[in-house]
Amino acid sequence: MKRLYLIVRCVLLWFISWAQFVVAVPLLMILTVFIHPRKTDFLQRLFARNIVRFAGVKLVVLRAPGFDPRRTSIFICNHVNLFDPYILYSAIPQFIRGWEMESHFAIPLYGWMMKRFGNISVPDQRTPGNLKKLFRETKQALEQDVSLLVFPEGGRTIDGHLKDFQKGIFRLIRDFDAPIVPVSIVGSYEFNNKHSLMLRPSTITVYLHDTIETSHLSREERNDLSAVVYRTIAEPIEAHYEQANAPSSAQTAAEPLNNED
Repeated sequence: MKRLYLIVRCVLLWFISWAQFVVAVPLLMILTVFIHPRKTDFLQRLFARNIVRFAGVKLVVLRAPGFDPRRTSIFICNHVNLFDPYILYSAIPQFIRGWEMESHFAIPLYGWMMKRFGNISVPDQRTPGNLKKLFRETKQALEQDVSLLVFPEGGRTIDGHLKDFQKGIFRLIRDFDAPIVPVSIVGSYEFNNKHSLMLRPSTITVYLHDTIETSHLSREERNDLSAVVYRTIAEPIEAHYEQANAPSSAQTAAEPLNNED
């Protein structure tokens, strides 16, 4: 019965989420024709929060003492599932846009919307010319006080743990002299993952870690930046799985008795 309940619940939640998407996205697209997306940010944020809420997620946001919500920054985050952008847009208190694969901009309507909203195209072919364009557009966005979201793994996790960062991403990021904020999404893999369409009742916690100032870093510190950010993002994720896999107090208390037997 529990399995049947979860399936029926999942179908209903997907229907509600898609219904909202189909209604809200065209309206937001129409507004962008006449109004700059920054002026409708509150509507986009409301849309993101409702997507998360109607998917059955309880969202918790934890800000580190050193996180500066006023600084235009590059947010570096682990990538779990298709709901990540909505979760992060609900959690990050800034006008934020993201790096998005160039091929996504070719999707009818969606690609036009992403371009109009100000997302930055990441080239599928990493030629010197394409990378210069990515650098130029990213720098321009930061200068216009647009914070940026980057998923450095290059794809969704397959087991919930943080994958290795793609090579070359931090060679670009570290040269912008922009503050960097590591972000950890914890609990989202249990909610939904790339192996399944199931939406499970879950609490998802977003950790907004201390803002890292990069303008004063030495060359050696810049070279170590990728490893520092990786460890920061991975720490609460690994702590989550260690806690989940730890034996309960009742099991721990029973172990000596079992051993004596």
